[in-house]
Amino acid sequence: MNWKALVVAVALVVSAVGTPVAAATTNATGQQTSGQAQNGTYVSFETADSAVVDYTVDGKTLVERMSVQSTAEARGDAGADLGIDGDTAFTGAGLNLASSFGAGVSTQAAIESESGAEIVAHDNDRGILVVSANGESQVARFNGSDGSEARKESEKRAVITSDDGATATVIVIGDGNVSVSDGDVTTQTAEDGKVVYRQYEGERSDSEKQQERMIQNGTAVAEVYLQAAGDAASGDGDETPTATSTATPTATPTEEPSEDAKERSADVVRYSEDTTIEVTEQSANTFNATVERARSEGKVVIMSVSDAAFDSAENAEVYVDGEAAAEASSYSEIQAATEDGETSKYLIRSSGSAQASSDVVVGINNFSAREVSMQSDGSGDGSGDGTTASDGQPGFGAGIAVLALAGAALLARRQ
Repeated sequence: MNWKALVVAVALVVSAVGTPVAAATTNATGQQTSGQAQNGTYVSFETADSAVVDYTVDGKTLVERMSVQSTAEARGDAGADLGIDGDTAFTGAGLNLASSFGAGVSTQAAIESESGAEIVAHDNDRGILVVSANGESQVARFNGSDGSEARKESEKRAVITSDDGATATVIVIGDGNVSVSDGDVTTQTAEDGKVVYRQYEGERSDSEKQQERMIQNGTAVAEVYLQAAGDAASGDGDETPTATSTATPTATPTEEPSEDAKERSADVVRYSEDTTIEVTEQSANTFNATVERARSEGKVVIMSVSDAAFDSAENAEVYVDGEAAAEASSYSEIQAATEDGETSKYLIRSSGSAQASSDVVVGINNFSAREVSMQSDGSGDGSGDGTTASDGQPGFGAGIAVLALAGAALLARRQ
């Protein structure tokens, strides 16, 4: 038996079926010891016994230590009967690395805290970190790196700035607050709250500030980062770029990849527990996903689209359930669309990330399960590897796995 061909076949099948297989593989890596370094395409960090250490995005470290503890334990440590602020000393709870970044496996690393909280690091160009309280009020502290400064921007949002101009925001979703002291940010959240960390190459744009407000107030329930291998601005030139959970190889290992045959990945960041997103198709000019919510009111999904992963995102068209969404001219129109608007709307803005990319902000007017598709206008050269439904509307084809198996079988026969 040609074992090399068999390995390629398995790899193609895993890539084709996407998220469910990736989740199973990720879970198999669970219960790892603390102290292990994590090195993704964009994000790297280490886990100590009670903290995430040296959280680095695209080579820049704004947070040298992040720890979390239940509010009850933190108050006990500090002898505080009232609230916790930036000057309150507490000991972080023990951490356990439950799942890791993995080549061709996952864009997410999950860390379990003995306080009951869950920390999920996302390997995307904003290095998003989400802390979920999981049923018990939590305190989280972000200790800024040397030379960084912190300021409170609102009751639930703080900004960390480094001496090289990079910035990061710490956002509380749900009941809670932020406080700052000596370059550090401390958050306190209710039992159903979340804390979100987002990092930027430089100053945040007005568009990115609008997105932060939507995340904070619960209007934006998820983000999807469409990326290509090698997008990261920095990294060790001796290392092979790390693939991610929905990476889709479009060239065999024996071929030199063309410009259109790059690995692509979709990293889904959820800010609402009752929202799920399943990416069903991704190619150079097509992206399809099913967005499902338990509640009917409209919400926003933000898609950050790398130019290396998707052609002409700045000119893309968006469809919801096969019908063209209307293009909005402002964030207020996106907000209005979610408030039982007549139609879903979308807005495209240039991203301030280190990589050339665009943010496609989709305001979906109502929910149960909605099929969202993004199509680039393209040049009509037929280079895309997506599928289209028989009625000509954007498709949500599940035939990728069949094509992958057929390609793998042909490769095995040739070898």
